[in-house]
Amino acid sequence: MSQWQPVPREHMARRVAQDVFPGAVVNLGIGMPELVGNYFDAQDEIIVHTENGIVGSGPIVNGSLQDFDLINAGRKTVSLVSGGHFVDHADSFALVRGGHLDITILGAFEVSASGDLANWSTGADANLPSPGGAMDLVVGARSVFVMMNLFGKNQQPRLVEQCSLPLTGARVVKRLYTDLAVFELSGAAPTVLELAPGTNLDELSSRLGLALQPAPAGIGNYSC
Repeated sequence: MSQWQPVPREHMARRVAQDVFPGAVVNLGIGMPELVGNYFDAQDEIIVHTENGIVGSGPIVNGSLQDFDLINAGRKTVSLVSGGHFVDHADSFALVRGGHLDITILGAFEVSASGDLANWSTGADANLPSPGGAMDLVVGARSVFVMMNLFGKNQQPRLVEQCSLPLTGARVVKRLYTDLAVFELSGAAPTVLELAPGTNLDELSSRLGLALQPAPAGIGNYSC
């Protein structure tokens, strides 16, 4: 793994943004997914929804332009796009539960080869959050994308045959973006769409302990 060159999270976020179609209504989860909103083109008119009630959230704002009354669900100071507005919590979740989201982009602790998602804890580890609105999001959105590092701090795989943590949703993840590869999870085995520099399909399969298959059109370079 010493020759592998993991891509930075900003690169991951830019890559995810490329797969969001113009005019989509998108929810960005807490953590890495919050960065994706920094890379949407204004001309694509993508509407970013946040669980705490912003419809039309813009990029994250830092420095002197921060407005601490304008924060997303992860408490990041953000901007508001032209036409953006605010709704109360009940209406925010009515948008989710009513099937009005095209895509939700979430973080995860584990994703299974069949698309199961685990991104919360029962509380045994105080560092892992409660489910929050994720369970609503994975059944309310038409597509679920996940961003995460492929291996944990102790180098344990996080794309696994079967999740060990409680599930947020079963067979819900369509596409997985990691620091080493981009995967499609709609088939019998994870399909590798792109690989980071220096990453080898056979070595990655061995490291994960999973059968991986290349995309029918071949594996692309993980670049933006």
